[in-house]
Amino acid sequence: MIPIEIQESSPRFESFVVEESNEGRKVNLDLLDEVRDHARIHSEALKRRVRLRHKTKTKPRQFKVVDLVMRKAHPYQIENKLSPKWTGPFRIVEAYKLKTLEGGAIPRTWNAENLKFYFS
Repeated sequence: MIPIEIQESSPRFESFVVEESNEGRKVNLDLLDEVRDHARIHSEALKRRVRLRHKTKTKPRQFKVVDLVMRKAHPYQIENKLSPKWTGPFRIVEAYKLKTLEGGAIPRTWNAENLKFYFS
């Protein structure tokens, strides 16, 4: 109860019985473990559903060392809606490190979501 309900007479304050409140609190404490178990089971089921949905939406891609790939363009490279969304081609040198066809190295590794096969 909030303090104003204690100062001013309200139906909730007048019908309050300490013994019933204590019994209700004890019942809630007894059920606490069951509520926690139910919440944990629900949380695990939700995580499993999210993982399954993610797996069905993603495309597994396996790039080999000599494959030619296109790289997703950076936002600063896209000037308008007709600008190309992919740049390249690039050659994969090792574990998602790229190199231009002329031999210039690209400084970092790239996530497979930002790469797609280049078909010439």
